[in-house]
Amino acid sequence: MQNLSVKEVRELKLVGFRVLCGNDEYKNEIPKAVKSLSNRLNEIKHLLNKDIQFGAFFVDSKKEEEDGYWVCVEVEKFEDIPKDMVMITIPRQRYAAANFQGSNQQIFEAYDELHQWAEENGHKRLKNTWHIEIFQSWEDSNNLKVELLDTIK
Repeated sequence: MQNLSVKEVRELKLVGFRVLCGNDEYKNEIPKAVKSLSNRLNEIKHLLNKDIQFGAFFVDSKKEEEDGYWVCVEVEKFEDIPKDMVMITIPRQRYAAANFQGSNQQIFEAYDELHQWAEENGHKRLKNTWHIEIFQSWEDSNNLKVELLDTIK
C-alpha cells in the first residue's frame, strides 16, 4: 500500500455490468464481467478513458438494489446505453485513499490497513454509500494495480 491520504472525488458517471452472486463466487464472476466490458467498450458512447475500469460497491447494503459489485468505465454523459448494461452516478464524496499493487487475494489485507489508517486519523467510514476501486491494471488477478477509495465522513 502506498500514498494513504484523504481525497475528494468529483461526481462519476459510470456504465458497465452489475455482478450479483454468492460471496464466494465474486472472485470468479468479477473477472468475467471485466473481460466482457473490455470486449465491448466500442458499444459505449462518450467513454472518457478505455484504460481505466472502476469497481463500485456498498460495504453494508441493506437494500436489494445496493447488493453486488459494479464493473464499469466512466462516461462524459449517458446516451444509448447497451440494453444489458447499467448506468450509475456516484456523487462527489470524500474518501480514505490508497494505491495497491498485488493479487486480488491480498486486497482484503490492504483494505484492513486503509481502514486502520483512517480510524487512527479520525475519519469515520460511511458504509451505506458507494465505495470505489479505480483499476489501472486488471487483466492479471495476481498483479492488480488499483486505487482503493473507502468513503468517509
